[in-house]
Amino acid sequence: MLEYGALAQIHSFRTLRRIVGFLGIALPLVLAFWGFAVCANHRLQPSISDYYYCRTRDVLVGFLFTIGWFLYAYPGYERKDNWAGNVAGLCALGVALSPDQGPGIEPAIHFTSATLLFVMLAYFSLFLFTKSDGTPTPNKIKRNRVYRTCGVVMVLCIVTLAALHVFPENPGIMALRPVFWLESLALWAFGVSWGVKGEVGPWRDRAPLPSSGGAH
Repeated sequence: MLEYGALAQIHSFRTLRRIVGFLGIALPLVLAFWGFAVCANHRLQPSISDYYYCRTRDVLVGFLFTIGWFLYAYPGYERKDNWAGNVAGLCALGVALSPDQGPGIEPAIHFTSATLLFVMLAYFSLFLFTKSDGTPTPNKIKRNRVYRTCGVVMVLCIVTLAALHVFPENPGIMALRPVFWLESLALWAFGVSWGVKGEVGPWRDRAPLPSSGGAH
């Protein structure tokens, strides 16, 4: 039987993960729906970052700051995992504070921070969340499949986004807003992974495990 303090700590970690997952899923949706209402052209912006130049900037910056602080405060299973959370948190702040356009080094900071952020989020899903204390339960095995799927989706989105920036733009393809959709897909995969980590869904174990890190 877990002591009350340990049980309360586990519940707080679950809540933290659920909040982070919800914010990741909600961010593209809130930006898009609010953007339709307040942007003059009533179209999707080319990327999530482009909503910085609409009134939706407040939502974008606010969500990124919240996600960033949660990630920075998240305790890792090992020291290197804690560092990954710190890096991801700082990168989220870097994306929020540095526009992707304009003179100076801000665009470079923006794109570097965004790339590292998605890499760290994929790392959480592929390597941190899949750890186990001892033999994994059947539901843990199922959760690991979800984590790995989400991690692979994020990696594929990163690679495809990089290819879109390297190769010459195709006007027909860019009209479909592929950058926005790839960024959204990566955020949704991140959100699902963290939601499952927060025991949202049918794959939870019956008894809570005592570890507060990445092993369940």
